[in-house]
Amino acid sequence: MGMPIIVEITDDSAENSAQENNSFEKNAKPEAEKTMEEIFNYFREVDEKFSPFKKNSELMKINTGALNPENASAEMKEVFALSEETRQITKGYFNIELIKGVYDPSGLVKGWAIWNASKILASRGFKNFYISAGGDIQAQGRNSAGKPWNIGIKNPFNPKEIVKIICTGGKSRGIATSGTYEQGQHIYNPLNRASIIKDIVSLTVVGPNIYEADRFATAAFAMGGKGINFIENTAGLEGYMIDKNGTATQTSGFTAYANRDNS
Repeated sequence: MGMPIIVEITDDSAENSAQENNSFEKNAKPEAEKTMEEIFNYFREVDEKFSPFKKNSELMKINTGALNPENASAEMKEVFALSEETRQITKGYFNIELIKGVYDPSGLVKGWAIWNASKILASRGFKNFYISAGGDIQAQGRNSAGKPWNIGIKNPFNPKEIVKIICTGGKSRGIATSGTYEQGQHIYNPLNRASIIKDIVSLTVVGPNIYEADRFATAAFAMGGKGINFIENTAGLEGYMIDKNGTATQTSGFTAYANRDNS
């Protein structure tokens, strides 16, 4: 998928982790290793289908006119439908159509794929795990130390520094950050494509799952400074925004994540 993918399973106090190269730790249990292979195979399938760069991907075939979207796979139709739903909810601030007939659903597919991968883990009986792809995270249960997962928000002006810790409280949560400090200006405002988003540099969204967090983090960042208000007014979401001056603004319920009991 063009980004690091990390999966960690911590059930039974055994740390079973792997990265996209399938280099499993020596103490990984067979059932965990088998499930991880299934997870990474799933991510490869998603990449082969939705990559906007690979010549033979299904998405590229749609973009070049070789495939009519009406004849696309069920997964492609699902993503297109979810993208249209998101466009309507965000009043156009999320739009996968770059130009007429050319699409890039990356702003939704990553979170959607991570969420689906987490459901695979849950269906195999795992209750404590962590999935990270390009910084978007789905965490559930507890880590190898028996503590709820803690997720750090980077300082966009000094990525080696953590400015805030999100405590999941052991519940299933998705955390997504949109910003320009690592990949440059890769997010645009679909309502004014010529404009450059300069007033904010980072916006982190916490949601019930990474699919919800990811799609709305992308849209909210495209809104610029008012994006934090959109997150504030969207049920189930909390956010933490950092502007160009380094000033942070958070939603009214974000404190609950920052101050959770970590026992």
